[in-house]
Amino acid sequence: SISLLLTLISLNHSMSSHNGAINEERPMKYIVVTGGVLSGIGKGVTASSIGVLVKMMGMNPTAIKIDPYLNVDAGTMSPFEHGEVYVLEDGSETDLDLGNYERFMDVSLTSESSLTTGKIYQEVIEKERNGDYLGKTVQVVPHVTDTIKNMVKSVSFKPVNKFNQKPDVCIIELGGTLGDIESMPFVEALRQFQADV
Repeated sequence: SISLLLTLISLNHSMSSHNGAINEERPMKYIVVTGGVLSGIGKGVTASSIGVLVKMMGMNPTAIKIDPYLNVDAGTMSPFEHGEVYVLEDGSETDLDLGNYERFMDVSLTSESSLTTGKIYQEVIEKERNGDYLGKTVQVVPHVTDTIKNMVKSVSFKPVNKFNQKPDVCIIELGGTLGDIESMPFVEALRQFQADV
């Protein structure tokens, strides 16, 4: 669409120096792909295609897939309900979209590139059990949303291409539909993330 094209033009302009060359010290840029009221309408292929365009512009893309289900990973989910599982090089079982990201963008992702509500809550509960929250009442905002933001930021800077270069652009796909209640912590975290980066 026209808004995507303008985003990519703006992205290229902000990443370039005055002589047209890509800057050495570039701030990380984030592109978020979300759906509307339907799931399975091609967000993954769209995110992968954006990655190809970013790569053609001379930048290094990476990708994160957020799945709002409570499972920790896709390994135990029925393929009839969620589709096929894609196994990454590190052995982690993930959503098939990560396979599209790897093939389209020519990157090698890890289990950290796949975020689920199960992973997030597991992290929050482990921190609570270890006393990391210093006795505070653990809540969705700020504890869960902060964990989401920290995980996204941490993963986005990890090299994923064969040259071991730091990524310039992180494409984040928020799976499912925006109306699902389990998506709400991710939507809120990404809303807050705009002001943080």
